[in-house]
Amino acid sequence: MDIHRSFAQVAVLEDGTIIRQLRVDLVHDRLVAFAKTLSLEDEVVIEVTGNSAAVERILRPHVKRVAVANPRLVRVIAYARVKTDKVDAGTLAKLHAAGFLPEVWVADEDTYSRRRQMAERAGVLAQIIRIKGRMKAILHANLIPPYKGYLFGKRGQHWLDSLPLRRSVQCSGV
Repeated sequence: MDIHRSFAQVAVLEDGTIIRQLRVDLVHDRLVAFAKTLSLEDEVVIEVTGNSAAVERILRPHVKRVAVANPRLVRVIAYARVKTDKVDAGTLAKLHAAGFLPEVWVADEDTYSRRRQMAERAGVLAQIIRIKGRMKAILHANLIPPYKGYLFGKRGQHWLDSLPLRRSVQCSGV
């Protein structure tokens, strides 16, 4: 499969010959419908792209194996004279069949889930840091001296509540 943002070009290889070419829209329901047409004896080859992890997760339960190719090492496609989606899909299939496909490691479901969790936590932490910095900038812009303790603890919250600030403080330049 030669994967793009909104579709994948599929080349079906059997006994070293491409017997069928088709295009699959990369919309969840359509990709699942395509995956259901595959058998547990089929092997699928995809190249690493921005959405290849999602494609791999959808196809994995329906086939024997999903091989994920390293695009930097698949130089044959990069240097092909005729560069079309059909040629690229066929080349991936033939490289895999010949045992010359440079693959990358693919995370299992547990690893993928932990990565997502860590990314979410990092995003929340970055947001907390931005908000704390913004609060300090508002205090500074309103000529309020820094709090001597931990501003975001209980005592700091009580101190913030006691400040003579309007509820909708306008902070110029921040």
